[in-house]
Amino acid sequence: MHPSPQFRKASRQTNLSFASERGFGVLALNADDAQSPLLSHVPFLLAEDGELVHAHLSRPNPILGLLEEGERRAVLAVSGPDGYISPDWYETDPGQVPTWNYVAVHLWGRLRLRPIEALRDHLEAMSAKFEQRLLPKPPWRVDKVPERQLQALMRAILPIELEIEAVDGTWKLNQNKPDAARLAAAGHVEAGGLGMETLLLSELMRSPPGRTNLAVTIIEEK
Repeated sequence: MHPSPQFRKASRQTNLSFASERGFGVLALNADDAQSPLLSHVPFLLAEDGELVHAHLSRPNPILGLLEEGERRAVLAVSGPDGYISPDWYETDPGQVPTWNYVAVHLWGRLRLRPIEALRDHLEAMSAKFEQRLLPKPPWRVDKVPERQLQALMRAILPIELEIEAVDGTWKLNQNKPDAARLAAAGHVEAGGLGMETLLLSELMRSPPGRTNLAVTIIEEK
């Protein structure tokens, strides 16, 4: 997360909505006997009340071994669009330097195992959410898998949940620049910028959350 308060104006709900829309992130927690944190890239669902994240992990994942001993503190990092910003694009003060704009949300909380009975409902809800975005393609459904094969596949994973205690979001979109400079840079990003999802990034640069000169990283406690 960017430490500057210039990028700390997005509300808790804005950050949660962004994370829910993305639906994919990096789950991280510390292991007692590891030199580095354990990381796992996971698709997930955010509960409607914004209190829980539901996901699943493959049984060999070492994170599950820790959760069998009890819940753990963890963070789910959700990345959004990002892109390089050339100083030339501001079309104003020649004393500017390059930077990288991006959006990222971190969900902090307590990670635990869910009952195995919750797994099928979780898989059905997850596939329904993402298949909906592929319309008019006929949605794929879990019950299309032969039951015997489905049971074998489900034995290979376990459901987990993260109880969200804090939300931390950075929306670094040149809000610290004059409007004219920010909008000029957005135009160049859209025209062929370097990064990921630059069209979306340019749209966000034109209308940052909060729409003030102070932008957006916020940690909000429940």
